[in-house]
Amino acid sequence: MKTQEYIQIEERYGAHNYHPLDVVIERAEGVWVYDVEGNKYLDCLSAYSAVNQGHVHPKILAAMIEQAKKLTLTSRAFRNDQLPLLYKELSEISSYEMSLPMNSGAEAVESAVKLARKWAYCVKGVPRHQAEIITATGNFHGRTTTIISFSTEPLYRDDFGPFTPGFVTVPYGDAEAVAKAITPNTAAVMLEPIQGEAGVVIPPAGYLKKVAEICKKNNVLLIADEIQTGLCRTGKLFASEHEGVRPDMVIVGKALSGGFYPISAVLADKSVLGLFKPGEHGSTFGGNPLAAAIARAALKVLIDEKLAERSTELGAYFKEQLSEIPSKHVKEVRGRGLLIGVELNDKSGGARRFCEALQRMGILAKETHDYVIRFAPPLVIDKETIDWALPAIREVLQMP
Repeated sequence: MKTQEYIQIEERYGAHNYHPLDVVIERAEGVWVYDVEGNKYLDCLSAYSAVNQGHVHPKILAAMIEQAKKLTLTSRAFRNDQLPLLYKELSEISSYEMSLPMNSGAEAVESAVKLARKWAYCVKGVPRHQAEIITATGNFHGRTTTIISFSTEPLYRDDFGPFTPGFVTVPYGDAEAVAKAITPNTAAVMLEPIQGEAGVVIPPAGYLKKVAEICKKNNVLLIADEIQTGLCRTGKLFASEHEGVRPDMVIVGKALSGGFYPISAVLADKSVLGLFKPGEHGSTFGGNPLAAAIARAALKVLIDEKLAERSTELGAYFKEQLSEIPSKHVKEVRGRGLLIGVELNDKSGGARRFCEALQRMGILAKETHDYVIRFAPPLVIDKETIDWALPAIREVLQMP
């Protein structure tokens, strides 16, 4: 079938909860994807950073096939031989004593919210069901009903209330606002070190470190949502490391499987994550042996191929080159590592038309919040490929 036939079927039978570019991808390898008509594109989205290791990485694929032949699911009613090794390797890589595996990123965020509340009641002494969690404007932590309760994006909220109580929202990047919002009932502060979905929004230097100090002073947990920024995307294993911050909880997902399978996790020390008791929380698929085997291979690729270092080096180069493109449409180029946002001014006509033009030039990027083009290719990209893409990006950014 041709592209338009697939699109017509999707539009007829599928819920219209996304507005994708009109490209129908059939296969992929590394940084390249191919549509059903054989056209080749450079992937500059990486499935929102889920394929940091590149599409269909052969080592992760081999681990998936090997495990799928033996055992895919036991539920947590029984033990399996992959989950303990994933626990151990996650701890060795991250320095956190324990982890809790789930499936989607939103599930991991929900798990962190539950855990923070239990810590507040059992450790801090907050009156039961009075715990509060501080979040930031512009946040994106997922799509569940509880999570959208503390979103500040009207599109995510307007038709989906009533909302879950227990959340206080303060301006992102304002550490003093966090300090002022803390009460005796505050359990945690949950932040993204860089707000990816909001348009690659980077807070002022020292913000995360100051928030960490405020949390420690007030006996409040700091939760870093690193689902998109973590696992080498910004040039460090976790983006929090750029300010020398070790949050009490770190939430990871997306690239934890290299794009092969849904798996996420909450990382914390035993003093926090050890609070869960059997039966209080769980998931049929969470920590299944197939997911665990895939995650183990995905983590090994990140470390063995030095993808954090690659992200630092190539991200600086890509950002510099983008910044030098003369364009009447560009307001700002910002980013860290290979997470880069090109913000357009309000007279540009919006980012969508630029992404559609890039598609015609063989580059797939995606607009976010109307006026930002996000460039976040797989971390296995090389300088030659960036150099191949730059003339096309320059031409598009200089459109009328």
